[in-house]
Amino acid sequence: MEITEAQYQHIEQCLPRQRGNVSLPNLRVLNAILYVAEHGCKWRGLPQRFGNWHTIYTRMNRWSKSGVLDAVFEQLQQAQIVRIKIEAVALDSTIVKVHPDGTGALKKTGRKPSADPAGDGPPRFIWLPRMLERP
Repeated sequence: MEITEAQYQHIEQCLPRQRGNVSLPNLRVLNAILYVAEHGCKWRGLPQRFGNWHTIYTRMNRWSKSGVLDAVFEQLQQAQIVRIKIEAVALDSTIVKVHPDGTGALKKTGRKPSADPAGDGPPRFIWLPRMLERP
C-alpha cells in the first residue's frame, strides 16, 4: 500500500512544509509509515528504498505528537484513498503480571488468630470514638 503523487496532492496541506536541508520528502516518509503499519515490521526492518529508518521514525514520532498523522489519516479516509479499521487488540502475555493465585500456585496458610487476644500482642490500631454534637 503506497500513496501516489496524485493521491498525495489531497493530503499535502495536512503535512508541515519542509524547510532547510531535508533528505527525505514527506511522501516517502508517509509511504514508509504505511509500510510499517501494513507489514508490522520493526523500524530497522524498513527496506533501503525508503531511506534511513531512524530519520523516518523521528519524523513519524514528531508528527504523531503534534497531531499531523491524525489529520493525514482522517483526510485519507475522507478521500477514500486508504481504509483503516482496527478490528482486534492483542496483548503480549509476557508483560501482564498475574497474581500467584491465578497461576495455580499453592495458597499460603496464614497465621490464625489465637483464642487468647492478649497472646497475640498489642493491637495494631485503636478505635477512638468521637462525640457527635447534640442537635
